[in-house]
Amino acid sequence: MALSGQGEKTISLLLIAFIFLFPHYSYLPLFLYVPVVLLVVWLFLKYISNESFKNIFFSFKSFETKSIWVGALSAIILFGTLGFLVLPLLKKVFPHEVIDLKDFDFIKHNPIHFIFVLLMALIVGGFYEELVFHCFIFTRFEKLFASKNYVIISFILTNIIFGAYHYQQAILGIINAFIAGCAYHALILKHNRNLWYGLFFHTFFDFIGLTFIFLGHS
Repeated sequence: MALSGQGEKTISLLLIAFIFLFPHYSYLPLFLYVPVVLLVVWLFLKYISNESFKNIFFSFKSFETKSIWVGALSAIILFGTLGFLVLPLLKKVFPHEVIDLKDFDFIKHNPIHFIFVLLMALIVGGFYEELVFHCFIFTRFEKLFASKNYVIISFILTNIIFGAYHYQQAILGIINAFIAGCAYHALILKHNRNLWYGLFFHTFFDFIGLTFIFLGHS
C-alpha cells in the first residue's frame, strides 16, 4: 500500500494509541487481546511500512543463549535495587501509596494458577510487551523524530507510555514500570537491538515478583 510519509506517521500514532488502549478497554482476556494486537502490528509492518518483525528487533535467528543468563542476572539486580533502594525512597514521597497487585491475588498458595501465570509472564510480559513497546513503538518514534537526539527522545517517550500502561497498579506501579521498562529497553539496545535480551530480563523480573506473591509476600 503506497502511503505518504505523513500518512504512515499518522497511522503509526493511531496504532500506538490502539496498543495502549485496546488491552485495557476491550475487556478481552490476555490470551485474546495479545494475538489481536500482534496481528494488527504485523499487518501494519507488512502493508503500511514494508517491514518485518526483524525490523523491530525480533527474529529466531538472533537468539543467543547468553541472553538467558544475562536477563536472569539483570532481573535479580533490578529487583533488589527497586525493592531495597528505590521503592523505600518513593514510599517517603508517597507514604500512603502501594503498588496495586490485587489482580494476582488468585495465585497465592495456588500452584496451578502460579504455573499458568508464569507462562503468561513469558508470553505476555516477556515477549508481547517487549515487542510492542520497546521494539515497535520505539521504532515508530524513531521514525517520527528526525532530530539529533531522536534515540533518546524515542527511548524516554516509549518508557513513559510503558509506565502509564501499568496505571492499574497505581502511582508506585507506574513509576516502578517506568524504571523497569528503561532497564529492559536499555539491555535490548546495548545488545545490538536484540529483543531476546529484554524478553528474558522482563520475564525473569516478573518470575521473581510472582514468586513472592505466590508465597504470600506481595
